[in-house]
Amino acid sequence: MAKEKILIVDDDESVRWVLKKSLEKEGMETELAKDGSEALDRLKEGDIAIVLMDIRMPGMGGFEVLDKIQSEGRGTSVIIMTAQATMQNAIEAMRRGAFDYITKPFDLDEVNILVRKAIDIRRLSQEVSALRAEVREKYEGGLVGNTVAMQEIYKTIGRVAESDATVLIHGESGTGKELVARAIHYHSKRAGRPFIAVNSAAIPAELLESELFWHENGSFTGAIGRKIGKFEAAAGGTLFLDEIGDMDLPLQGKLLRVLQEKEFERVGGTESIKTDVRVLAATHHNLEKMVREKRFREDLFYRLNVIQINIPSLRKRKDDIIPLAEFFMQKYQGNDSKKKILTPETLKILRAYDWPGNVRELENAVQRSITLSQGDKIFPDALPPQIFKPGQGAHLSFENFLEEKLADLVERMGGLERGDIYTMVLHRVEKPLLALVLKKTEGNQVRAAQLLGINRNTLRKKIKELGIRGPFTDGGEEGGEEEE
Repeated sequence: MAKEKILIVDDDESVRWVLKKSLEKEGMETELAKDGSEALDRLKEGDIAIVLMDIRMPGMGGFEVLDKIQSEGRGTSVIIMTAQATMQNAIEAMRRGAFDYITKPFDLDEVNILVRKAIDIRRLSQEVSALRAEVREKYEGGLVGNTVAMQEIYKTIGRVAESDATVLIHGESGTGKELVARAIHYHSKRAGRPFIAVNSAAIPAELLESELFWHENGSFTGAIGRKIGKFEAAAGGTLFLDEIGDMDLPLQGKLLRVLQEKEFERVGGTESIKTDVRVLAATHHNLEKMVREKRFREDLFYRLNVIQINIPSLRKRKDDIIPLAEFFMQKYQGNDSKKKILTPETLKILRAYDWPGNVRELENAVQRSITLSQGDKIFPDALPPQIFKPGQGAHLSFENFLEEKLADLVERMGGLERGDIYTMVLHRVEKPLLALVLKKTEGNQVRAAQLLGINRNTLRKKIKELGIRGPFTDGGEEGGEEEE
């Protein structure tokens, strides 16, 4: 680990020299500055971890430098030194954001301990920041989009995160309901506590109650020993109940009691157990319709539906498709030095597709295309077959269709130092064009030449050069020449 640099700022040369020798003896690397202006110039280089600084210096004083450091958000810890140990100085130093405050004359051992403490806390803070960034990516990865609908969701997350209100998240499968729940948890005061997700549709009804609450030994067949439930595991944190609409009615009643009374009884037990858990729920069902049909408890619905967040399907926010695709490209390629890119035609196809599986389907498609594509560009044929179908561009105008195909061709040949794209394109277009016109005229070369607007002899020459097979006639005259 690289040494942390300590900047000593004091107009007294002897103080600078003594502190330098003492800190370097402890294995620390030091820099010196005689006033505030020199200190700021040195800080611009960005590698200073700790500043030991006097308050009173000619020109710019220590408090002014401290304010500058704080306003620029450098993450540098500042220890203030002064010969005037007044209450006002101490309070002012801490109010302005100093790490600590020491008075002259000071004990060098105490200074060394204080600087070491500042270094340790700074490193710990950096580790926490890195961990938070990692957690944020894990919790919010895929929650991407700048459309109006997504901006409203972000605002709602911000408004509800600090409360303990239950939130009902509604959206089709694959829209990212759990990502929204995780974002709420991460931005809440419960962020340091567990986030536990339970999929009500994935667990058999007879086991879901035991999964949520404790069960006592022998309370049902197979119940061996005491098992901790999700409400207990999520203590102090957040319990996310996904697909709540698939929960059986009897269990809905027990869940309602937990939400109302903040307590539950383990399966097979009689003791009431207090719980401190925030509940977030999600579903793709229309719960209001289920309430009318008596398939979902009305009282539970209103208890869950304190705040509702509706996540639109991906087909209703087309402008988010490309940013999401680029996000997943980065996610699955990481720091790979040879990153692949999506070609313009591939991006158009991604945007045009309706994505019935929503964001989850898009993520899987991008991951697949990265794996299967060769070279540094991802072309449409690397996409799943339900997304890219040969001939799917037929609904486009001829000009647009031709432009897309030519763009694809140019992209594929872009890595060549030399090529003959012009001749190749002409041959690729010319041969099927002539063959189709000849088919239209049933092989009549005179009529075909007239439709094409070229000389008949030119047409005959092209037929031979391009290897177009007949039979052809000279013009439908009696006994006309027939060619193969």
